[in-house]
Amino acid sequence: MLQYKNPMEVFRLLDKSNCRQCNEPTCLAFAAAVFKGRRRLDECPHLESGIIVQFGVNTPKAENTTSEMDETVELLKKKITTIDFSSSLAEKLGARLSGDKLTLKVLGKDFSVDSGGNLSSDIHMHIWVTIPVLSYIINSAGIPVSGNWVPFRELKSGKTWYRLFEQRCEKPLKKVADDYTDLFEDMIRIFNGRQVENHYKSDISLVLHPLPKVPMLICYWKPEDGLESNLNLFFDSTAEENLGIESIFALGTGLVRMFEKIALRHGLH
Repeated sequence: MLQYKNPMEVFRLLDKSNCRQCNEPTCLAFAAAVFKGRRRLDECPHLESGIIVQFGVNTPKAENTTSEMDETVELLKKKITTIDFSSSLAEKLGARLSGDKLTLKVLGKDFSVDSGGNLSSDIHMHIWVTIPVLSYIINSAGIPVSGNWVPFRELKSGKTWYRLFEQRCEKPLKKVADDYTDLFEDMIRIFNGRQVENHYKSDISLVLHPLPKVPMLICYWKPEDGLESNLNLFFDSTAEENLGIESIFALGTGLVRMFEKIALRHGLH
């Protein structure tokens, strides 16, 4: 997890009840203490375990995140070598098989894995995307997409992760959309997104396919009449059967990072 930039990043994760069970006078005081390193996030009695695991790390731990993720990729590659690459597996995943190489569409681009665990792709293989792709190949149940969109928190395990998902995925993506809405729409199309009939009365409703059977709906409401803009991500109700909740979270985070990099190249921030 990234190092906290300021106390407010910690404060947003808290329930703001000011219960004082942590022996600080307010949640804001506790957040400041965590930011300064005097307290640990897991000393809050109300935080869910998923948030503590993902966000409650000290700086040395955060510095090791990349190497730990590299290790995860290597472990997943080893598991790939134990899988029988067959036409039935390809059909289940919505992929295609050519010799010993399995190829699936990731954001509209080819992403291939061979039986030896070697990877190749038409897009940059960002580690936050590579891990979910490999996990999908190994663990996906191949459940057909239902067409029923639900917010992240309504996925089976989403309640544990949704506050962190909001902080690390939805809010940063909204910032990109706010800064330059036209570019935001263009970026969606770069990743083979398609505009759909506006859901939930949003101004922009676009569907992406980060993985063949794990689509994502992005709904964006532009600021209007003094009201703030808003952005929400929705997933098919079957998403967690085809990809674990941690990988869904990682996929969302990876997507945001891709969008932010494109935005930075255009001088938006």
